[in-house]
Amino acid sequence: MSKQQPHIIADAARGIRHVFIRNLELPAQIGVWRHEHGKEQPIRINVDLAVEDLIDLGDDLAKVVDYGVIETKIRELIAEGHIRLIETLAERIAAACFADARVKTARVRVEKLHALSNAESAGVEIERTR
Repeated sequence: MSKQQPHIIADAARGIRHVFIRNLELPAQIGVWRHEHGKEQPIRINVDLAVEDLIDLGDDLAKVVDYGVIETKIRELIAEGHIRLIETLAERIAAACFADARVKTARVRVEKLHALSNAESAGVEIERTR
């Protein structure tokens, strides 16, 4: 597992809640090289979202950004088929997060776990703001 430091996003003064998915590992058809086509390889995904913070949630799931919905969207994106660049997948994940109007900022990290023989992972992290 990656030992990355958590991103500090929650901010009471700005009314921002931090919703995140940490170290989601999935098989994906991804890569530009010939040996990467037609087979899956493991990737790790981290998502950090800055969302509108409502004080009165009433213990109601509809009043929050549901990380389960985000996970489902990620799985659907991967299931669409081969993606050449991890940057492309990161951009698609960020765009999917913005389907919820409460999301203000999305930070997405995608790592290929077997890309380099002497490294735990290699990848990209992006941040997009509405």
